[in-house]
Amino acid sequence: MILAKKVRLYPNKLQEQKLWKAVGTARFIYNWTLVKQEENYKNGGKFISDGVLRKEITQLKKSELSWLYEVSNNVSKQAVKDACNAYQRFFKGLSDKPRFKSKRRSKKSFYNDNVKLKVKDNKLVNIEKVGWIKTNEQLPIGVKYSNPRISYDNKYWYLSVGIEQEEIKEELTNVSLGIDVGLKELAVCSDGKVYKNINKTYVVRKIEKRLKRLQRQVSRKYEQNKKGKEYVKTKNIIKLERKIQQIHRRLANIRNNYLHQTTTSIVKTKPYRVVIEDLNIKGMMKNKHLSDTIRKQCLYEFRRQIEYKCKLIGIELIIADRFYPSSKTCSQCGEIKKDLKLSDRVYSCSCGLTIDRDLNASINLSNYELA
Repeated sequence: MILAKKVRLYPNKLQEQKLWKAVGTARFIYNWTLVKQEENYKNGGKFISDGVLRKEITQLKKSELSWLYEVSNNVSKQAVKDACNAYQRFFKGLSDKPRFKSKRRSKKSFYNDNVKLKVKDNKLVNIEKVGWIKTNEQLPIGVKYSNPRISYDNKYWYLSVGIEQEEIKEELTNVSLGIDVGLKELAVCSDGKVYKNINKTYVVRKIEKRLKRLQRQVSRKYEQNKKGKEYVKTKNIIKLERKIQQIHRRLANIRNNYLHQTTTSIVKTKPYRVVIEDLNIKGMMKNKHLSDTIRKQCLYEFRRQIEYKCKLIGIELIIADRFYPSSKTCSQCGEIKKDLKLSDRVYSCSCGLTIDRDLNASINLSNYELA
């Protein structure tokens, strides 16, 4: 299987300027491709393949888009391919309609050709038309890299590559582990282990409080400097927005790190199979009272990490049916309690069982399709 390796880059000022050019080029070409596809669709035409659009870009480079020669040719080619893939996913009903990438909010990243990516043994990486850049960690030499991407997280530059890795054969136990994810706790396992909600800790709440304070401060600055219908961005506003970006980055890193710790801890118990729910996250996000809490829990990322970590050591992952009544079913007698409310945190059954609602659900998931 292919696992991602991410290392930090240390570019100089000139190299950083070239990286920003590549980021801007990728965003421009992606948006240009969306415009072409939408115009073609409105005129009743069929889907335009990425090969046709890439040939058109090659012709435009000789006239109005001559500045594309300043960056690697693969940056624009992959941007076209990414936009076309996004449209194909939309037509198949796998995702929403692709949106235009804004300079302010879109992820700052671009593609680098895996063939032209060169690595030296003294922690140096050569990026096409940028040069040799020092990294914080040595990338393996003599292996095939897949999908190299350079990205910026509002503080540091990173290079991520996919590297083929053999699956590890571990001796597994005879335990079937059910995991119930939720909002009160991140995950409750059928063996009784509970992983708390990191967003309820003092550290995260303190950071979020500071974030709200800065956001209100920026909002007041915009109102004070408003000229007619236009908002003027002053240097103080730019400074505050940079602070807000750093806080968002820190919160994302805290949550992602906690998810990695949780999923690794679960996989290390080495059950022969893991059962999790197939949650309708998109539908859950429509609840305006819970949408922010659901977003902070990063439940899709939790599932993604569990999937690849189970696959790495040979654990079978079962995705329970979305309509399986894990919370409403008694884990002792099998009776289904149809009138169970979300506010009922303790499950009480007529057979005499009184148990935590989430633990009851995780036990039912551990027994899913075992009979």
